[in-house]
Amino acid sequence: MKSYSNLLIVVILLGFSSVGLGQIAPPAAGPTPAADANAVGAPQFPYDAEIAGDNVYVRSGPGSNYYDCGKLNKGDKVKVVSHQFSWSCIVPPPGSFSWIYVPYVTIDPDNPGTGIVTGDGVRVYAGSDLVKPIHSTLQLKLDRGEKVKLLGEQKDNYYKIAAPTGAYLWVSTNLTKPLSTSTGPGPTRVVRAVEPNEPNDANTATVAPVTVKDSTVEQKMVKEYEALTKKLLAERGKPIDQQDYADIKKSLDEIVKNKDAGKAARYCEFLLKQVERYELAAAVSRELGLQNKQLEATVAGIQKARTTRLSQLKDLGRFVVIGKLQTSNIYGTEPELKHYRIVGESGKTICYARPDTAIAGTDYSKLIDRKVGLVGTIAPHPQTGGALIKFTEIAEVK
Repeated sequence: MKSYSNLLIVVILLGFSSVGLGQIAPPAAGPTPAADANAVGAPQFPYDAEIAGDNVYVRSGPGSNYYDCGKLNKGDKVKVVSHQFSWSCIVPPPGSFSWIYVPYVTIDPDNPGTGIVTGDGVRVYAGSDLVKPIHSTLQLKLDRGEKVKLLGEQKDNYYKIAAPTGAYLWVSTNLTKPLSTSTGPGPTRVVRAVEPNEPNDANTATVAPVTVKDSTVEQKMVKEYEALTKKLLAERGKPIDQQDYADIKKSLDEIVKNKDAGKAARYCEFLLKQVERYELAAAVSRELGLQNKQLEATVAGIQKARTTRLSQLKDLGRFVVIGKLQTSNIYGTEPELKHYRIVGESGKTICYARPDTAIAGTDYSKLIDRKVGLVGTIAPHPQTGGALIKFTEIAEVK
């Protein structure tokens, strides 16, 4: 009897233990719309509900740690499309908005208020006046050709748009009251699991990703982003004329275009902008370097010309007169009497000149009408009232 009692106690204790373990272990994922619809007493999705309190936060994800995207008050109506734990996924109420990256949207020429998506898997993020687009929560992805309503505002290179079909928000289920058990067919777009916020966001929370595959790809891409960041820093450490970002840009662009990259894609989008600024700085530096070389060559040329001119001036200092050599026959043609005229730039005679006796008889015909310098002595020339140069040396001056 005693052993039977002991066995009964063990069985009871094991029962309580299994119940406790079942309460501690978290579920693998939130309930899907189909699973919720089959629960006893649960409404069919989607259904209309009424907000049961004032200042009820509408959040970007199923948890109080997600940032708020606005508030609702008692009596406001919402359409609930699914549940996840104690949170209701709702169609964004009036006043809600989303963000979409500008480079992946073109303006419809026939309707400027409409944007046309130009890529596949383009991410749309839950809008909030309190959170920058780069730190926002992923709502859904749009494909090429889908249209969005532009709300006429940009921020950090993102368009502010009306929440498209399939972009959902969340409210606490405890603060809603169902108005009916069924409202017809479900939503036209499948509800997607919400992406966690960035690590540096104060409202960070963790929600299980849709599939292990998506999570694995995203984690891999984040690691690649971190490696590319280190590679970028290393490249920045090189002399600016040796920096080359081509491979880094190519790798970043591949991550941005990957549909499963998640937040890694946004990180890489902004890193690409940094790379573009670095490339611009390098291009400007190269242009300035080229201009500096050209300037140095010009300065060197000027300095060389100046040095040459100074040397010429120093050499010209030995001449008593410089001017154009021309003949003069007024004093005869004999070598000892032959005179020349030295003419200035104005064409007027500066003085007369004749060779010294020591060099008389030398032929100077090749120097006629050329600019020359004379070395010799200056004496009065009574006949003209001017000066006479008796030169011992004559040289052409350039």
